[in-house]
Amino acid sequence: MVIELSLSGFAAIVLAGGQGSRLGGVDKASIEVGGRTLLEYALDAVMDAGEVVVVGHQVPTDRPVTFVREEPRFGGPAAGLLTGRDALLRTFPTLAVLAVDMPRLTATTFRRLHEAAVGHEGAILTDPEGRRQLAFVVETARLDAVRPDLEGQHGMSVRALLADVDLVEVTPRGDEGRDIDTWTDLRDAAPDLPDPDGP
Repeated sequence: MVIELSLSGFAAIVLAGGQGSRLGGVDKASIEVGGRTLLEYALDAVMDAGEVVVVGHQVPTDRPVTFVREEPRFGGPAAGLLTGRDALLRTFPTLAVLAVDMPRLTATTFRRLHEAAVGHEGAILTDPEGRRQLAFVVETARLDAVRPDLEGQHGMSVRALLADVDLVEVTPRGDEGRDIDTWTDLRDAAPDLPDPDGP
C-alpha cells in the first residue's frame, strides 16, 4: 500500500523526549526563541494534523495535544515514535513525525512531504548535505508492520526502524532541515525562524 494525497488524514507525533545533553540537559521543548517555545514552532508545523501527540515533558500550551512519555524511558527516537503512535486516540492513514528541535519546519514543509510521498510509503526531509532528518511522513500501516517488540525498540534508531520502508527523500528549502543541538545553534536560530503569521 502506498500513500495517496490527503492533508486531512494524518496525525502528528512530536519527539520531545531527548535528554538535550549538548544543551546541559535542558528540556528542548520549553526553550524560548524569539519569545516562543520550540514546542510552539513544532505545533505550528503540524497545524494541518487531525491529532497531535507530544512525546516528552508536558509544556504549557493552549493547543489540543496529548503528552506522553516514551517507553522505555530515554529509549531513543524510535521508542518515542512508537510510544506516540500507540497514544493516538484514532487511526489515521499517515503519520507526520518531527523532532521538537527543528523550528524552521512549517506546515508547508509537511504539505510538500505529503505531496512527495504519493506513490511511496512515505517521504523524509534531508539536510543540505543529504542526511536524513527527523522530519518525515509515513504510512501508518507500514510503520505498524515494521515495528519491533518493546524490548527491540530500546536504543533503536529511526533509520533502522524505517530501513525497509520506501521513503522518498526531499531536499530542504533554505534552512528548514537544520536542528538545534548546541547553544551556538540556538543563538543563530532567531533571525531566520518562520513567521507564525506566515504561510
